[in-house]
Amino acid sequence: MLREYQQRAIKDLYAWFESGNHGNPCLVLPTGAGKSHIIAALCKDALHQWPETRILMLTHVKELIEQNAAKLRLHWPGAPLGIYSASIGKKQLGEPITFAGIQSVRKKASLLGHVDLVLIDECHLVSHADEGGYRSLLGDLTDINPALRVIGLTATPYRLGHGLITDKPAIFDALIRSVDIDELIHKGFLAPLRSKVTAHKLDTSGVHKRGGEYIESELQAAVDTDANNAGVVAEVIRLAGERKAWLFFCTGVDHARHIAAELVQRGISAACVTGETPKKEREQMLAAYKAGHLRALTNANVLTTGFDYPDIDLIAMLRPTMSPGLYVQMAGRGLRPKSHTDHCLVLDFAGVIAAHGPITNIAVPVKGSKAGEGEAPTKACENCNEICAIAAAACPACGALFPLREPPKLELRDDDIMGLAGQEMQVGSWRWRKHVSQASGKEMLACTYYGRHLSDKSITEYMPVLHDGYAGQKAVMQVVAMATSCGADMADAYQRMRDGEGLEYFAHQMNSGKPPARIEYRMDGKFHRVIKRLWDC
Repeated sequence: MLREYQQRAIKDLYAWFESGNHGNPCLVLPTGAGKSHIIAALCKDALHQWPETRILMLTHVKELIEQNAAKLRLHWPGAPLGIYSASIGKKQLGEPITFAGIQSVRKKASLLGHVDLVLIDECHLVSHADEGGYRSLLGDLTDINPALRVIGLTATPYRLGHGLITDKPAIFDALIRSVDIDELIHKGFLAPLRSKVTAHKLDTSGVHKRGGEYIESELQAAVDTDANNAGVVAEVIRLAGERKAWLFFCTGVDHARHIAAELVQRGISAACVTGETPKKEREQMLAAYKAGHLRALTNANVLTTGFDYPDIDLIAMLRPTMSPGLYVQMAGRGLRPKSHTDHCLVLDFAGVIAAHGPITNIAVPVKGSKAGEGEAPTKACENCNEICAIAAAACPACGALFPLREPPKLELRDDDIMGLAGQEMQVGSWRWRKHVSQASGKEMLACTYYGRHLSDKSITEYMPVLHDGYAGQKAVMQVVAMATSCGADMADAYQRMRDGEGLEYFAHQMNSGKPPARIEYRMDGKFHRVIKRLWDC
């Protein structure tokens, strides 16, 4: 059975097509949302409704082919599925559904023949320009079937140096976002991350960039030193405590091997996985890691996609990168719910959180922009080393107050890894009212908070209490909690609302309650999101 949000994503995809849209949409789903289940459902539904359909699912690593195929067989035992992948050792054609590696089929359009639907997992790897394996194959398949449809799936719909994957001349025309990390964490489908600033920092000064990213040979030479490796490993051991599954992201093969050797020298059971690791040896390492026989794995450009082990409880980022997509993929390895703890600790030795922002609000790369400019929008708590938003008045982890600072010339986005911290406002009063969305025409509640001084800006939050699904449920729960805290008389407010008196009476009752003494908020796009409301006792 699909989860509700997975069904919602498919429903939104169908609605996009039914609205008369032409072109190729992309489903944007957080890491850990279960793209393979959605791919399976799309394949099954397409074949049941249109039995003559021919489907090709493409991706770039064998692990994703195997995972997606396993999920299809789970949802549809006996599915007419063939796998075409040299790395898996299978070249099966002739079935209505083919799961393939792009490296194996990029020049085999004539062999694949007529294809109606192409699904691309990790579709951000498709080039914007009309070049590369994906674009070449899609062009050849379109020559065979001009009515070919392409659906992409990714957690990171952007490419370094090019912006969003819908920015032309890209092949994708729309991004369909049906669920976000916040919702999945709230519902228990994902685990939160916690980030700590580290005493040891990897210096990239003098490392040149090519195509917007650090040159790997120069980066590895700068980072992979005996002093760095000893300092990093010592700090990880000190901060890890009883955590049992550590994952290190390194700058290259030599760096990964050296970090693994340093761990072993200090008594930590560790192994190194690279692209050069033989298949059987790699499988044995991963099995030992998941069984708890290895406490740490180091890797270089291998375990960012296609590797899922929920109990990873510590991620060490030793690879500086200008790519927000790579950052999200690395952090995403720790998002799955654990059997033994409620979060994953991220130790950022490479400064990637400060460079790209929280994973809930990534700074999307813009074509032609110069990455890495400007002040890093984070600061560290001197009491507990928590990475916090630059504007936070107090540490969200331990409550320690930050010294007063001059206000920045520009409002900087929050930047702890989950984006949970924000700016604080002292509240003088509030006003509740009914609001009608100009975009949808739907009614909702709006609450505006006013500061204690005339010059203070106001903050407005919108609560879609009448909406269906998760958004409405979440808003209702929030308003109920606020009504309890502010002392508003809500004895018959909900009944009156159900009886058709609308939201005006509800807003009137809330206005009679006591506003919070202060709120904490952050920007969410062009709107404010209130994170905390604090009433003084």
